[in-house]
Amino acid sequence: MTNLAARIDLARQAQRDVTSTAPAQLSRVGRHHRTRDAFAPVKDRVHQALLESLGPRLYDPNLPEAELATKVRATLQSVIDAEQTPMAHADRTRIAQEISDDILGHGPLEPYLRDPDITEIMVNGPLDIFVERDGRLHATNATFSDDAHLRRTIDKIVARVGRRVDESSPMVDARLPDGSRVNAVVAPVALDGALLTIRKFAADPFTDNDLIAFGTMSETVRDFLRMCVLGRRNIVISGGTGSGKTTTLNVLSGFLPEEERIVTIEDAAELQLRQEHVLRMEARPPNIEGRGAIEIRDLVRNSLRMRPDRIIVGEVRDGAALDMLQAMNTGHDGSLTTVHANSPRDSLSRLETMVLMAGVDLPVRAIREQVSSAVDLIVQQTRLKDGSRRIVAITEVVGMESGVITLQDLFTFDYSAGRDEHGRFRGQLVPTGIRPKLVQELSDHGLEVPIHFFSPSAP
Repeated sequence: MTNLAARIDLARQAQRDVTSTAPAQLSRVGRHHRTRDAFAPVKDRVHQALLESLGPRLYDPNLPEAELATKVRATLQSVIDAEQTPMAHADRTRIAQEISDDILGHGPLEPYLRDPDITEIMVNGPLDIFVERDGRLHATNATFSDDAHLRRTIDKIVARVGRRVDESSPMVDARLPDGSRVNAVVAPVALDGALLTIRKFAADPFTDNDLIAFGTMSETVRDFLRMCVLGRRNIVISGGTGSGKTTTLNVLSGFLPEEERIVTIEDAAELQLRQEHVLRMEARPPNIEGRGAIEIRDLVRNSLRMRPDRIIVGEVRDGAALDMLQAMNTGHDGSLTTVHANSPRDSLSRLETMVLMAGVDLPVRAIREQVSSAVDLIVQQTRLKDGSRRIVAITEVVGMESGVITLQDLFTFDYSAGRDEHGRFRGQLVPTGIRPKLVQELSDHGLEVPIHFFSPSAP
């Protein structure tokens, strides 16, 4: 759906909702028994007057977004000034901001999208909105007017990236213009109102120095990983949901040389690479007829014909793992990807399972040989109980022995340091004292890794 068609559809839907009778009482009472705003009738009248005043200009394709925003705010102010209901200045300002957010932004979610300290927004139906701040969940007082209001917001988000969500396709992955990840689930799958989850991405992407400041990695680990990226080692970033894998992948991608041709492949485009020669590809879901889907696996195969120096796959979760491993084994060294797993050993088991999902009848030993020869390094990331996201292990894939992939930990997280007065873990990644096998391979690329990096006394 084009932006023009989306704007027309949403404007007409908004007008139908405003001119309808007062919203029916929701069958489900919010967790905190939230009630409708006392100024809701005033807000409805102002909203309707604004739609009547601007009319077709709301979806004029020749009207830039900035100019539309200026017209909406100016018209909104004059409409509110003409409202007869006695209101305090603060109430007038709030109503103007809420209606402006509805038309130009994402309704009651807009303040949280603007808040840089909030990392995730979770909408559990129109009356329950939660946010994540500093790794912990907090309930908010914000609400949508009703489920139709929430659905309009979801439709606006998914329409911008050419996707849809309805009864025939009730689940969708999308993204905001800044790259923030969006997942929405609607009826009949969602029983108590539409569900919306937004994982925010910083407008200014985190750098390696930011991750060091957060305690995610140390300077020694940063320098070692940079050498591994420059030395064209294949790296898998492993971790659970919300552990920060994509952020770390983005940081490691920043170490790639400017002169290389980089192909990125994602379900929903999130990576924010700053290099000049970057080709971005995004998977596509099936259309309303169930056709036209383009899977990650299709994009990986196609990328091999694009003369890539590096292939970065946002996440492998199915048979694309086989194509990714084959790319790593056929001259595309230095590839990066992420996988959901709880430990380095589990990440290898996940890769084996996903290769089997490709429908190719391969013996387990052959799959393990593919994995062991393709993957050089596993970076394990975890969200700890204090809400912080840390790299807890860096593990080298050594090879095969008696049909089992052998691993050796190069860095592990020191849990013995305990917690501080705020409950945060004091520990950090510490070397295990093992000198990695890949040091010689890095040396062949002209990268001399200081031996003290792996001394147990290194910071």
